[in-house]
Amino acid sequence: MTVEAGSNADLARFDAHVTAPAYLTSAVPGIGGVIKQRDEDFLVDEIPLYEPCGEGEHIYLYVEKRGLSTIQMRDEIARHFRVPPHSVGHAGLKDKHAITRQVVSVHAPGKRPEDFPSFRHPRINILWADLHTNKLQRGHLAGNRFSIKVRGVEPATVLHARRALDMLAASGVPNRFGLQRFGYLRNNHLIGRAMILGDARAALDLLLGPGAAMPEMQRESRLAYGAGDYARALDAMPRLFKGERQALGVLAAGGDHAAALGAIDQTAAGFFISSFQSAVFNAVLNRRVMDGALDRFVEGDLAFVLKSRATFPVTPAVLAEPDLNARLARAEIAPSGPMWGTTMARASGEVDRAEVEALAGAGVTTDDLRACEDRDGYLMIGGDRRPLRIPVIDPDVEGGVDEHGAYVRCAFELPRGSFATTVMDEIMKVPLEEEPGNE
Repeated sequence: MTVEAGSNADLARFDAHVTAPAYLTSAVPGIGGVIKQRDEDFLVDEIPLYEPCGEGEHIYLYVEKRGLSTIQMRDEIARHFRVPPHSVGHAGLKDKHAITRQVVSVHAPGKRPEDFPSFRHPRINILWADLHTNKLQRGHLAGNRFSIKVRGVEPATVLHARRALDMLAASGVPNRFGLQRFGYLRNNHLIGRAMILGDARAALDLLLGPGAAMPEMQRESRLAYGAGDYARALDAMPRLFKGERQALGVLAAGGDHAAALGAIDQTAAGFFISSFQSAVFNAVLNRRVMDGALDRFVEGDLAFVLKSRATFPVTPAVLAEPDLNARLARAEIAPSGPMWGTTMARASGEVDRAEVEALAGAGVTTDDLRACEDRDGYLMIGGDRRPLRIPVIDPDVEGGVDEHGAYVRCAFELPRGSFATTVMDEIMKVPLEEEPGNE
């Protein structure tokens, strides 16, 4: 059934679709347990796309952070090197409640690393520094290597974990966006939707206002915002929440909601838009899983080449090619889904109609996307294609006991932009939760 965009007020609460509608590893019992009890239980190592060349205007740093979001780490590095935040580049956002290592670039023309004092921060270490000719851009990474300890489990369940992970290594895993994309209140996509529709008040009500679920550290601020006391809301909002404070600062000074929304850091604003796109992608992906069409191509698909990230249309002639299914089985190519935007390459036929229906089901049309770019030039919604299925590379599993108790450790590599929690969901088969400010 086709849903008319905006036809139902309840569309404002459209689902982020983070839960698997069916496990690919349903034949294997889940091991249960919890992750991220401690930062050291969740390790992420970025796999760079290229190495620095040793010369240029950009200082490249290999950074280890603990208990900080990427944006918080970026701001600390910008402050140390005395550059604006936009002069600091990073290839991707890494989990906050973890120990993560990633490359960061700092635009410092005429400067070398030794021209600056030693960087000292209790949660950030610089492991090496070099020079390169260009800023590190989003997506400039090959992938990430994860090592994750599951707590609250019996070590013997390592057998189930190994079997499930081996199955995923053989078949690939649905490339679902994880909970951290949608925030600790699971409403980042709703904020993004309101921004696309030009409803600044609704976006800020979701970001700043009271609700059924409020983090205790923000409770006083959110209640003050709901009462219209923006100065008190700003004073009560913890400094940890930079974007929220930026918006509240404008409101407290007498600015309107549109101006307040525009004051939010552009990286954070873009993240809300990306969260909206991610929720629609997840809806398309889950429908494909339910239809049993994740491991095959359908006429009208846009096939995604994982190495080059190029796409090509799946026509009847392509479907007849003898090596198509072999390439799919080797995880060289995969069906793709929409990260909806104004310049996104579109599928055709029934595949395109299903993707348009998913967008409409979120209460947004392609006209709304274009209108957003025309109205708010800084919110560019170009869009992209994303593989619906990805490989799980070099898996490793072990069970053991350390000073904190029993654990099962799962390690694997994923291509860039993919979420380890999607893999862990197939292994654990229990709800996974996120905490404030995880990205």
